[in-house]
Amino acid sequence: MNMIVMNNITTKGVLSATVLSLLIACNSGNENSGKAEAATPAIDKEQIKKEIQTKENDFATLYNNAELKDIGYYADDATSFYPNRAPLVGKDSIVSFLKSDLAGNTDKISFQTNDVFVSDDGNQVVEVGYFKVMDSANNLMNSGNYMSLFVKRNGKYVCLRDMSASDMPRK
Repeated sequence: MNMIVMNNITTKGVLSATVLSLLIACNSGNENSGKAEAATPAIDKEQIKKEIQTKENDFATLYNNAELKDIGYYADDATSFYPNRAPLVGKDSIVSFLKSDLAGNTDKISFQTNDVFVSDDGNQVVEVGYFKVMDSANNLMNSGNYMSLFVKRNGKYVCLRDMSASDMPRK
């Protein structure tokens, strides 16, 4: 009978030690994951939306004043998808296209950021917005929607990809 009692005590001891070990392991895992979550900065979506809208406003001002010499809007490796043309690859290509578009053009463009979708770390933002192009007499020439992908580089957002679609009927 001593042998049975000892086996029971040993079995209970091993089970207790295993359960205790599991509890400690689970508990320490929770503490570590709590610390990791606390280290992740909170993302202020509204602040990022304002920051993106400011970039859009600055871009429109440069475009409308035909001052396209230094656009901080696009990343050097950006690609822009304009309707009815091959993609414009690289900031230099995009700026060249915009400059040629401005030759003799008095139209004014404006952008409205409708929504932003921010990555968990805040390093990528997809913007969905609305654009309008008005002529010098303030008549609507074009309008539509656009999407832009911004990435954070050197602490600032730059546009890496963008595309637009007119909502005006084809002529």
